[in-house]
Formats: sequence, C-alpha cells, structure tokens
Amino acid sequence: MGKGSPILEVKQLQTHIKTAGGVVKAVNGVDLTVHAGETVGIVGESGCGKSVTSLSVMGLLPKPMAYVESGHILFDGRDITELPEKEMRKLRGNEISMIFQEPMTSLNPVFTIGQQLSEPLRQHTSLNKKQIRTKIIEMLRSVGIPRAEQIIDEYPHQLSGGMRQRAMITLAMLCEPKLLIADEPTTALDVTIQAQILQLMRGIKHEKRMSILLITHDLGVVAEMCDRVVVMYAGQVVENADVQTIFNSPKHPYTRGLLASMPNSNERKGELKSIPGSVPRPDELPQGCTFAPRCTEAVEKCWQERPPLLSLTHQSCRCWLYTHEHQEVAAHAT
Repeated sequence: MGKGSPILEVKQLQTHIKTAGGVVKAVNGVDLTVHAGETVGIVGESGCGKSVTSLSVMGLLPKPMAYVESGHILFDGRDITELPEKEMRKLRGNEISMIFQEPMTSLNPVFTIGQQLSEPLRQHTSLNKKQIRTKIIEMLRSVGIPRAEQIIDEYPHQLSGGMRQRAMITLAMLCEPKLLIADEPTTALDVTIQAQILQLMRGIKHEKRMSILLITHDLGVVAEMCDRVVVMYAGQVVENADVQTIFNSPKHPYTRGLLASMPNSNERKGELKSIPGSVPRPDELPQGCTFAPRCTEAVEKCWQERPPLLSLTHQSCRCWLYTHEHQEVAAHAT
C-alpha cells in the first residue's frame, strides 16, 4: 500500500525508570514512524521495551517513577513530548486511543460497561446522555456484541474475555481516533476469538483509514495484520522493515531466532526451537551488543562495542555482521 504522511514519528526516545538500584534505560534511543492508514507492528520478547514505548507515546507513564528523559514524539506533526497533561487529555481517547493488554484489569469492576464507555464521549463531544447511550449501543453492535442494549448496563465480570476485549475496542474507537495503539490485543483469547478480533480491527482500520501501532509477541498476528515491523530488543530497535522483508529476508540474528521459534506445521514433529538465555535487565546490559550473550554468530567486536542501526538495502539492522569491515573479514576467511 502507498504511504500516507506520517501520523506518528518517534525520534531517539529515551525513557528512564527509577528503581531501588538507580535509574535504568527502559527505552534507549527508539526511532519509529507510522504513516496514515498504516499498521506497524512492534515485536520482541517480554522486557524488550514495547509497552513502555507505547505508554510514552500515550503520556501514561507512571510518573515520577518513569519519565521521558529525551527524544521527540511527533503526532500529526506536533511534538507532544512536553505537552501539559490538560492538552494530552484532549488528544488521549480522542485522536490517539489505546487498547490495553488485559481487559479484565483495564475495565473498572464497580462500573457498568456503559458508564465506562461514556467517559470519552462526555470528555470530547457535546452529545447528551441519550445520544451517548445510543452511540455506545451502535458501536457495541458494530464490534459484534449481541444484546448491546442489555450489555451496556452489565458489569465486566458478567462478560466473557472476548466480549470484554470487544468492549475495550469499542472504548478505543468511540471518538474515531487517527492512531490506535493496540498492546497485545489478543493475549489470553482463544484462537477463534483472536481471529474475530483481528478481523474486526482490520475492518475498522480500512473503514476509518486509521493507523495502528500493534504491539505483540505473536509473529502470526504480525504476518496477518502489519505493513511494517519494528523488532525491539533490550530497549532498542534492532531491525525495521516491511513485513514481507522481515519474513523472507530477516537480517538480525534475534529476528531470525524469533522466526525460527514459530511452530511450523510443515516440519516434522519435534522440539520447538528457542533462543537460549533471556532478555537482560535494563540495569545489567552487556558492554557491547545487548544480544551478544545469546547470539551464536557473535564475533569479538560484538562483545566490545554496541552496534549502530545500519541502513541496508531493504531494512535497517543493528548488527556488526553487516558492516563492510566484518564482510571483508568474512570474505577473506572463506
């Protein structure tokens, strides 16, 4: 699909978190762009900084413990990094919305679905109570919720997981935002409900020409939903490319490891492949490449110096394997 103008530009984002042991860099120089009408996926294991990046964009970091130290977040050409909370509230839920990871904990158990869904409409529109109720019922129906007239007066615990997630999508979509951030929108849902939720999001995206920033660890969801993919590891972007390039020609050893760990029905039954080790804590990063301790292709330089994000022909990749110096050494070795 053709690219529209950028709706979101994140430039050299540094998000720090205060801990008992000192300040750690949860997000360490992230760059990403989402164009109008585009779906961009952020993938990586837990602890890679995906959710912290999204909360930084939304201005929902738990301050003062977590804060944006430096960098810029441009939404529709406007830098929102230092925007006062009052101004952010005008954007949040209106032009930028977010589907949170776990609907049961995101929905307040003591308020009805209708009471919670009416809040963005009260904040951002001039609709009266009757008009708000009518719009919520229409939106609940549009996301496939049956008995919308009854469910609007029910509490979250009375709904199934799939219904709660549809209610969260309704909440995010009520004001027809330009950008939807979806943080693991299908986690803990069974496969059938997951497929329905993804189909619903695709339909809404095309109907409203909305942009989506999709955060997930599920590469199957990425293949189905995304135009471009940003791979994160230890608070940094390690690879960035269109979805076909990522699946057909991954460059970073971490990206290749993630793809190799996907179950493949065409292969013989056996043990699933995995990446050895785990993501390092932000306060225990190695001196060189953060992936070096888990990488089977690491060379001496990987342990000594952290690689920059290199621009290749079809993608960006943070790996010393793709510098001219390393390629020349490899050529001589063969």
